[in-house]
Amino acid sequence: MGKSCKIAFISNYINHHQIPFCNAMYQLLQGGFVFVQTEPMEEGRVRMGWHAAERPAYVRCFYEEPAGCRQLILDCDVALFGGTDDESYIQERLEAGKTVIRISERLYKTGQWKAVSPRGLWKKYHDHTRHRKAPVYLLCAGAYVASDFAIIRAYPGKMYCWGYFPETKHYDVDMLLSEKGYGKTKIPYLLWAARMIDWKHPELSVETARFLKEKGLTFHLDIIGDGQLRSQTEDLAEKYGLGDCVSFLGYQPPEEVRRYMEQADIFLFTSDRQEGWGAVANEAMNSACALVADHMIGAVPYLVRNGENGLIYQDGRADRLFAAAERLVRDRAFGKELGKAAYRTIADVWNAENAAERLLELIGHLTGLSCAETDTGGNMDKPGQRSAETVRKPEGQQIAGRAGYAPCAQAGALSERFQKQV
Repeated sequence: MGKSCKIAFISNYINHHQIPFCNAMYQLLQGGFVFVQTEPMEEGRVRMGWHAAERPAYVRCFYEEPAGCRQLILDCDVALFGGTDDESYIQERLEAGKTVIRISERLYKTGQWKAVSPRGLWKKYHDHTRHRKAPVYLLCAGAYVASDFAIIRAYPGKMYCWGYFPETKHYDVDMLLSEKGYGKTKIPYLLWAARMIDWKHPELSVETARFLKEKGLTFHLDIIGDGQLRSQTEDLAEKYGLGDCVSFLGYQPPEEVRRYMEQADIFLFTSDRQEGWGAVANEAMNSACALVADHMIGAVPYLVRNGENGLIYQDGRADRLFAAAERLVRDRAFGKELGKAAYRTIADVWNAENAAERLLELIGHLTGLSCAETDTGGNMDKPGQRSAETVRKPEGQQIAGRAGYAPCAQAGALSERFQKQV
């Protein structure tokens, strides 16, 4: 091992989706990792259960000790920067030409046509494009991030696949699958869980239930979540007479949502392009659910191989969502095959421990630093391209969709067109 590395992760606040990755980094760096929180968490997120009961030892709060955190950000070997629009936190470091690795969801969540805005282009140039030749790199938390940044010609050859890495649970997957289903008779069990807002499209879960009931199929759908569209969605279910097969469970804390996922056969993920990543996909797949997901969700092209570890439907084509759900309700053996492969995708590859190891490998290639012992033996063709599935797949082989590799392989500018995904 070379010199001890000091890495700072600067973001707005730590949450339960980030903690597993941060824990892994802290362990691998033997304490040489710190998370700088720039603002208190919003009260709404705290009520949703996102606030840890105790602050992890590696968390420092900028608003409590600004001078110390500012110096820490400047002096560390590598600064990971994500989750805040305020560039002042890293401005001094950028001016000094020190290594910065940004973590970003997509720029144009509501449409790439917004790239024509002169005001927006100037800000993107100031924040990103002008650093194209500097030691500034980008981790793309979503399959469409590289495409957005390619529009503004930022980070050429310096963008890498990334994502979110919530807690990975390890199961006897065959036993988990054998226990799935709803009620004593274990009928097919569908689950939808999210905030009930427009771009999450809770209405599509109800429309799916209506379609399945009209087909004469036996099933149950639980809908978890709260928000401005809850009453409207409940009214829609009542209108269709779905009271015997659809239940609204309201808000549930994250650990309870995972418990429902462990029981569910099928998870419906109906968000549109505004879902930058969608950590619920990781959690559902980790729970061996057969995932049915919109192709424009940022996580989907990285995590899902259509027909192998989940089903992908074209954004805006509700009929394809309905058909996918019908196929899984009718053919539960096929659904279990997808669920088992989904579990392996998360347990073997897209998890916090693997992401932390791959990131430290990438940092070593980019900076020459040797930050931690890893198991690669220095055998990588490209930075970050080795996956945790090398026992089954050759070096560098694609493992998640036609565009994605394990983190942190180089990220290509993926087309938004559906036929390019599957």
